[in-house]
Amino acid sequence: MSASLKLPAAMTVPEFLDWCPEDGQRWELVDGAPRAMAPAKLGHGAIQSEIAALLRNHLLDRGQACTVVTAPGVIPRVRAATNLRVPDLAVTCAPVSPTDATMAEPVLIVEILSPSNGAETWANVWTYTTIPSVREILVVHQVAQRAELLRRDPRGDWPPEPLTLTEGELALDSIGFRVSLAALYRTAPPLRLPG
Repeated sequence: MSASLKLPAAMTVPEFLDWCPEDGQRWELVDGAPRAMAPAKLGHGAIQSEIAALLRNHLLDRGQACTVVTAPGVIPRVRAATNLRVPDLAVTCAPVSPTDATMAEPVLIVEILSPSNGAETWANVWTYTTIPSVREILVVHQVAQRAELLRRDPRGDWPPEPLTLTEGELALDSIGFRVSLAALYRTAPPLRLPG
């Protein structure tokens, strides 16, 4: 962040979008306060790119009118006026415009969990559960082959705890996607073994 950049005390989402500097730094709005996001580590970026490619190819192969976007802005339902979060990936089946600043109706949200920002990532995950269109939230660990999946049940309720996977197949029902968990890490640096 530039030393001369003055952070506003509090702002709404439209004020944040007008203010947000275009200096290459990623920002999100948390309860009215802008929060800078650190650049991703190479392992994080490799996992993010691999998942984005797998999801994109799946959606294209199935002819689904859905789009996967890297680092989209999403607005939670609770405290929507002062929150705009930025997950690592999200999929929407709503129309997308190249000039939109936020993603409408995400159905799947993916976060890559880095050891240094676990609390912030999980705080965002619980915020995503307030978005009515979201059916699944996938949290993929960066340093070990491990994923945690939250999926709404048919009544629209979230489970009290995520399903934890360390091997086998990952199923994302929201978009009809199936892949081995190991495939998410195909291009990532070597990982710690689960256990």
